[in-house]
Amino acid sequence: MYKFFEDRARQFWLLHTLGWLGFAIVNYLGSLVQETRDAYLIVIALDAYVGWLITIPLRYAFQRIWFWPPWKMVISVLLMAFLVAAVWTAVRNFNYWEIYRHGARPGDWVKYIRDTPVAFYVILSWCGLYFGIKYYQTLQLEKQKSLTATNKAHQAQLKMLRYQLNPHFLFNTLNAISTLVLINESDTANKMLSRLSDFLRYSLYKDPINKVALEQELYAARLYLEIEKVRFSERLSIVFDIEPCIEKAKVPSLILQPLIENAIKYAVASQVDGGEIAITAKRFGNDLLLEVADNGPGMAIINGLPQNNVKNVNSESGVGLVNTKERLAALYDNDFALVLTHNQPTGLKVNIRIPLQLE
Repeated sequence: MYKFFEDRARQFWLLHTLGWLGFAIVNYLGSLVQETRDAYLIVIALDAYVGWLITIPLRYAFQRIWFWPPWKMVISVLLMAFLVAAVWTAVRNFNYWEIYRHGARPGDWVKYIRDTPVAFYVILSWCGLYFGIKYYQTLQLEKQKSLTATNKAHQAQLKMLRYQLNPHFLFNTLNAISTLVLINESDTANKMLSRLSDFLRYSLYKDPINKVALEQELYAARLYLEIEKVRFSERLSIVFDIEPCIEKAKVPSLILQPLIENAIKYAVASQVDGGEIAITAKRFGNDLLLEVADNGPGMAIINGLPQNNVKNVNSESGVGLVNTKERLAALYDNDFALVLTHNQPTGLKVNIRIPLQLE
């Protein structure tokens, strides 16, 4: 991303310089028709240089008003373009009369800006080219971000399949269902088969690049946790704390999956007495906060990643969190946060902050 902005800045300086060089060449060709003196070349060079110099502040001013309302931005651009055109016109006329020494020196300073409307069109053309190129670059950046998000989403889907839909997970689930059948708990077994079917359908057919309502993501989380509940029985406790009125908030599909998987593996399965997993969702200003916490034995945290072995920095939990963070970065740029902290009194807590987008 940084390289993209660096390349864009380099492109600006190149196009900016070439544009004013082209202006100088056009004026030089025009002077050949009028058979002007050689000193006029100095005037042309100074005019182009001053134009090159005086339009640089416009770039930084336009960057500040880029996100303003359209009507306010248009008015600001017109005013700034007219002001720059007036200054540029005064400098050009000064060069023409004082350096080229053509004709009598004007006695009234107002005559130095008499050609401002003509210069206004030139500066306005520069502004139009600037905004046109910037909008094009912004569109290219959005396309790049979309492609990156698509790639990360499919990687997340593959990792989810790798972690969840592996033979070990299916074996344990089907074995639990088989046990229910053997003890004549056919109703419970049918319910678990139905949940497994729904979970597989959601994970396989839900396009992870599309954002879904939070209630759908929580539905998938409950399906998975209910399946794991069969395996761990009373060893697994589940707590949902969902703030009302945010069920329709848009979130990346399957974004909670790797976090819940890590909690199951390291907080529940690793303890004889099991553990508790708490999933929280609440509004914080204009943001949505998601939290997955457990009361397991906890892990060392290195560079924001949990390590079940300090030397093993490539643990599966670390891979899952890195993948989640990269996917959030592709979808929200820098407007997100993923924070890993120690839970109290024991365990880990993963917090995700993303912009709140309601339907």
